[in-house]
Amino acid sequence: MKKVLFVCIHNSARSQMAEAFVNKYGQGEIVAESAGLEPGKLNPIVVEAMKEMGIDISNNPTKSVFDFYKKGNLYSYVITVCDEASGEQCPIFPGLTARLHWGFPDPSSFQGTAEEKLAKTRLVRDEIDAKIKTWVKGLLEA
Repeated sequence: MKKVLFVCIHNSARSQMAEAFVNKYGQGEIVAESAGLEPGKLNPIVVEAMKEMGIDISNNPTKSVFDFYKKGNLYSYVITVCDEASGEQCPIFPGLTARLHWGFPDPSSFQGTAEEKLAKTRLVRDEIDAKIKTWVKGLLEA
């Protein structure tokens, strides 16, 4: 079994979506967790966008990457999902593991009406979904 940790700043949107998609597609062979450098509050627009795909993350807590590190959790992959603009702030999880960076726009930075924010969040959700499907498929076939 491969374990994956998705990391971002607040663990409120992108990392939560990525975790949910890996756990959906990983067939128990690939399992994911997510965490943030400064855990925030789960983004309600992200929760809504995920519900549209039949995935309920509404009860997911936001978690601290440092708590996982202190527990000694080990991962096959640690993947940062911060966008390029905040890439310098995106935390790096210490330890021996494969590190990847997949930059996605931050839904918390979207401007506009609730519907406009939801539309932009759907685009990010679908990007993450497509990336995860392809990546997980490759790992399962390897």
